[in-house]
Amino acid sequence: MDATILGLLVADGITNGVIYGLLAITLVLVFTVTRVLFVPMGELLMYAPLTYALLVDHKLPGSLWLGAVLLAAWGVLDLLAGARRISLVLFAGAAALLGAGAWAATTGFPILAWVLAVGVVVLMGIATYRLFFEPIPHASVLTYLILSLGLHFVFQGLGLVFFGPEQYRLPPLLPGEAQLGPVPLPRQNFAVYGLALLWVLLLYGFFSRSLYGKALLACAINRRGARLTGIRIRDAGRVAFTLAGLICALGGMLLAPLTNAAYFMGFLPSLKGFVAAVLGGLVSYPLAAAGAILVGTLEAFSAFYASAYKEAIVFALLLPILFVQSLRTLEIGGVEE
Repeated sequence: MDATILGLLVADGITNGVIYGLLAITLVLVFTVTRVLFVPMGELLMYAPLTYALLVDHKLPGSLWLGAVLLAAWGVLDLLAGARRISLVLFAGAAALLGAGAWAATTGFPILAWVLAVGVVVLMGIATYRLFFEPIPHASVLTYLILSLGLHFVFQGLGLVFFGPEQYRLPPLLPGEAQLGPVPLPRQNFAVYGLALLWVLLLYGFFSRSLYGKALLACAINRRGARLTGIRIRDAGRVAFTLAGLICALGGMLLAPLTNAAYFMGFLPSLKGFVAAVLGGLVSYPLAAAGAILVGTLEAFSAFYASAYKEAIVFALLLPILFVQSLRTLEIGGVEE
């Protein structure tokens, strides 16, 4: 192995690790606040680039219809609960989403399609929490996990129906290659690094400076104590799922130009993001990010030496680490209220 190949493998590992890190941070954020292991985050990662691909191809994707249906169902729940004004806003939002989608599909304007693709995934994230998890606030972690797995299969199946089995190649945000010493790297890699760094800084500022961020941290540390101090667990969950949808959407839009966007593209990254989150004990953001870089690096070198077995090697090498970490992990109760 010469220096060029070594550099390529390290760069590939870091790039994949950054994507897994975004997913791991998403999983830790959602789990600590709501106790939900958000398995469908891989599907949210997939919906954004495929929605964009169809919009710029002058087609109205089914994901926009799904987003509108989720918003309308949310409106019906609020209407039944007596929140008439909010329900009317949600119904109007569903209609506006379809109208904006029809306009974007007609024009095929890339920036409009990009914003709409990210926006619909964010809406799907918060609507998923409102419709499926918020009505059962006292359920156990196992119940949430079973529900989350069901949503994973539903969203993946709908992805196949909406987008078909074809794979799409998205244009990179930063086209071309850059020479880093002897190693040629796609400039899109630097877009991934930049977004990850920006997102970490924004999250740090959000959690340390904003009232909503401190409320989320309080819920993550002690939900009962947070509720006793006046923090609404429901609102904290909605903020967590909104951030999760945003991270997944942006991660998918950055990952798709490096691979091919397809309905199955989110499964393996989300699984490796889950492994990284477990390495962080499902409570630590820095450890989850470090675990993601480890997973990405192991995957890159395994693909070079034994590509046919790279997935098995990655997960087999992580098993002893997961075992040791599980003995040290702070136990988080399923029901605290």
